[in-house]
Amino acid sequence: MDRRRFIQQISLSVVTVAVTATGCKNTQVAHVLNESDRDMVGSHTAGAETWEPLIQSSVGQLLAREQNSVTLTSHSGEPCKKRICFLHVDNRSSEEIGDFGDQIYQKIDTIVNASDAFELVNIRAVKAGLQQAGLRPDDLYTPNSRRKFAAIMEQEREPIDYVLYATITSGTTRSNNKDYQRDYLLTLELVNFETGKTEKESAEIRKGYHKSRLGKLRNYGKS
Repeated sequence: MDRRRFIQQISLSVVTVAVTATGCKNTQVAHVLNESDRDMVGSHTAGAETWEPLIQSSVGQLLAREQNSVTLTSHSGEPCKKRICFLHVDNRSSEEIGDFGDQIYQKIDTIVNASDAFELVNIRAVKAGLQQAGLRPDDLYTPNSRRKFAAIMEQEREPIDYVLYATITSGTTRSNNKDYQRDYLLTLELVNFETGKTEKESAEIRKGYHKSRLGKLRNYGKS
């Protein structure tokens, strides 16, 4: 083999390796998670591993506590579920929650409607009623606004027994080595539409963020 041909083959091999390496770097793969698979832990912000247990805990405890004090019969004496107007998810944390906002709403919707005592009023009807009344969600804390909104919803055959607010907050603790802990709090407020009485339930998850695996060991040991 002459020298020129040898050099050409070496050059071709180098190009092939470079192209292959670049292809591997830019390739993304995915797989479908089974029910037994753990949720992926977000490295920079909260994800499914944070919101799912917060929702399950706060909604379950609130509905279980309130269910003991409601009468599940209509004025005619027939069995009926109490109707909840779930307004929105208010994010007051230091993070943008992105598409998790809608997912949190849908998950709460599913849990409420699966209960024996409660059901959610259709969100489209709620938004239309608020627009017609010229009200914002927070306006329903006042009796006059609740009465105005209730009258409109009654006309639309969408009676309301409760209003539900969901609020996300967070608190951040930073260390000198740029690692930090963030505490996520999901708070639910269930307001009796007639009396204005408020029941509140919260759930919290603490999460550590680290620049490296050593950061976890340094701050939390082997846990």
